[in-house]
Amino acid sequence: MTVNLAELGVDIPALVPGKKPEETTVVVAMSGGVDSSVTAALCQAAGYKTVGMTLQLWDYTPASNGGKTKEFGTCCALDDVYDARRVCQKIGIPHYVLNMESAFKGAVIDDFVETYLAGATPIPCVRCNQRIKFLELLEKAKSLGADVLVTGHYVIKEWVAGSRGRGVARIRRAEDLAKDQTYYLFTTTQEQLDFIDFPLGHLTKPQVRAIAKQMGLHVAAKRDSYDICFVPGGDYRAVVKKFAPEAEAPGNIVGLGGEVLGRHDGIVGFTVGQRKGVPGGFEQAMYVVEIRPEAREVVIGPREALGRRVFTVRELNWLGGTRNEERGTRVIVKVRAQHAGVPAVLHDLGDGRVEVVLSEPEEAVSPGQAAVFYTADGVMLGGGWIEMTKAPALRAVRVEIAARV
Repeated sequence: MTVNLAELGVDIPALVPGKKPEETTVVVAMSGGVDSSVTAALCQAAGYKTVGMTLQLWDYTPASNGGKTKEFGTCCALDDVYDARRVCQKIGIPHYVLNMESAFKGAVIDDFVETYLAGATPIPCVRCNQRIKFLELLEKAKSLGADVLVTGHYVIKEWVAGSRGRGVARIRRAEDLAKDQTYYLFTTTQEQLDFIDFPLGHLTKPQVRAIAKQMGLHVAAKRDSYDICFVPGGDYRAVVKKFAPEAEAPGNIVGLGGEVLGRHDGIVGFTVGQRKGVPGGFEQAMYVVEIRPEAREVVIGPREALGRRVFTVRELNWLGGTRNEERGTRVIVKVRAQHAGVPAVLHDLGDGRVEVVLSEPEEAVSPGQAAVFYTADGVMLGGGWIEMTKAPALRAVRVEIAARV
């Protein structure tokens, strides 16, 4: 397929500084969606020696999936593999499939279940990037003699001056902030980042779909992936119960003072910040404030009780250079993927942990989620996992149990 990138209004900067496209072998991580498909097509059209590679992570057949078939809006299932292969045939590049189902179960699904059992809320897509996708794809790409691994993430990569010849790679938020995916890449190491590129960082989603249509790719209108690939119909509770029946152990729903307010059928049915399923009849709406897995208790309180100004982060992965150990490091922190971000100061605690002090209380802080740090102009500095924290002491909030109807 011959395509003129200038006619498409697309310019792909050199993926490997100092090397011409025709001298550069590119492996494209292809999920079967429109983003990675367009990425592969653009690389091929730019003259790169392009290879498509897809990871098969989960067998989404009724026999292995609780009797349910694969639904649109998931990713990494068998029909996505077929879509990736069809795109590669269309643009005329080789396509390889790596079956990683066994490794995926141990590295991602088991972690997903264990995190819920610990009273936290996991982000399996980050664990998949960290433990499966980038590790396996980079190893395979290098074994094929590739010069660079390319993905369809909406991220901008740039090189800054450094001690090495071409400097140090860093990533910043995408041009299309609504599609920015830097939050999900905070576990990427510097070595990995030096070898990966993201050609879609300066494009918007509508532009990518338009390019796919112009190139005649059958996935141009394919729906984006939102559901977790191994969670049929979005019912994560069923997945946790399948692998860990003890998740259904009942317990008490308690107030901030420890008073018993009701019963539950398993802590897996609750996440911090949740309102649905919480007992009613109070003067104020009540939310899940804390989950205590050892006692099998779900702690509820008014919305004000959700606010956190100080919390800790573990397994810090830092890409932003030297931190200020004396005065703390000033950053912008996002505590959810769609979080706007707030100013904060980081203080090193050692052992890969930092204390995060927010400029103002934030309700969205939840154990198991990620805290990802940025500069004011959008450069991603790193991130880590939010640790389980106790509910803050409330002086101004009083919940009168007598007010319950």
